[in-house]
Amino acid sequence: MSETATLQETKVLTARYGSVDSIDGAIANGSYKALRKALGMSTDEVIETIKASGLRGRGGAGFPTGTKWGFIPKDVRPSYLVCNADEGEPGTFKDRELMERDPHQLIEGMAIGAYAIGCNEMYIYVRGEFAYAARVLERAAAEAYEKGWLGKDIQGSGFDLDFVIQRGAGAYICGEETALLESLEGRRGQPRLRPPFPATHGLYAKPTVVNNVETFACVPHIINNGPDWFRGYGTEKSPGTKIFCVSGDVERPGNYEVNFSTPARDLIEGFAGGVKGGKKLKAFTPGGASSTPFFGPDKLDTNMDWESVMAAGSLLGTGAMIVFAEDACMVRAALRYTQFYAHESCGKCTPCREGTYWIERSLRRFEEGGGREEDLAIMVDVAGNIGGRSFCALGDFATAPVTSTVNLWRDEYMAHIKNKGCPFGR
Repeated sequence: MSETATLQETKVLTARYGSVDSIDGAIANGSYKALRKALGMSTDEVIETIKASGLRGRGGAGFPTGTKWGFIPKDVRPSYLVCNADEGEPGTFKDRELMERDPHQLIEGMAIGAYAIGCNEMYIYVRGEFAYAARVLERAAAEAYEKGWLGKDIQGSGFDLDFVIQRGAGAYICGEETALLESLEGRRGQPRLRPPFPATHGLYAKPTVVNNVETFACVPHIINNGPDWFRGYGTEKSPGTKIFCVSGDVERPGNYEVNFSTPARDLIEGFAGGVKGGKKLKAFTPGGASSTPFFGPDKLDTNMDWESVMAAGSLLGTGAMIVFAEDACMVRAALRYTQFYAHESCGKCTPCREGTYWIERSLRRFEEGGGREEDLAIMVDVAGNIGGRSFCALGDFATAPVTSTVNLWRDEYMAHIKNKGCPFGR
């Protein structure tokens, strides 16, 4: 591990926290400078700048942002831009803080994206539980309208842009972009069949860009400083900084903005202060519960970027690092995750709806003393029949906790069988 004294966050997106309580404070600290610059560029120039920066979506998939914007056809109007702020991934809390502590950075990034794709109406879909964040955004939007950064003829540029804030109702599935679009249109939040994709048939069946909060927050900095500056952080294939959410059994849980490729050890043992109470590390998720198999202590030196994490056997996801101490029960951890996915399944497709239910029941038997060795093979088989067969990725997400714990901590399952219940104190 790097010496704690030498560890420093690379603050780009989080640099203005505490100094942008109003739009005047935000403007004094550089807000809307990038939007003014972008409005003096052609839309193609803006998109090419984002492409050249290598910015990848921060919502989990890591798809190149400029490429996604470039998919929007220029001859079909209207088009729409949507910010996915339905941050429901277990262990993820970076987008909420970005909205609450620097809302104008987000609004500016969205406005630049809207200009780039020729959109005059942009939406943000805010997780239902984020009541405070929604109020902060409403206040910031009102300020932006008053100062002429939203609305008709922005700053005399001839570009019109309206901003709609839509609150969800607490459904995790609405974090899936097509389910989000269904909800925005007033229907039940369930995923759509793809193709067609949102780039051509999105909101109201029109071309639509969907990116998450952290992605849009990067955009003003790229426009202001240029793509080469952005590529000065991180790695060639994972450029820029990343906000990692470190939680669980650590001394200092929180959000930490660092360069891509920062080792997991630095985040857990350095920034987060190590495992709570001086205990040893048993496991951690590198990117959240969704489709990101657990890592053991042997993976602590894995660099936190998309390619390195994938090469080590997991996925970077949203960057939610959930840490488990040596006395944590990994069977119970798998059960809690599976309970979440079983509860949040929209029920549209059989593999996810039925599969998560049966895996949850099997895991509960282990915790309650009725687990059998044959249940391990059954759970892995059920997981295999969910993965790649569900209507959206939620089914795939649900399988990672059980398959990785059976693979890495099979002895704990056997201990549950022998003990006729959980042998751990928590």
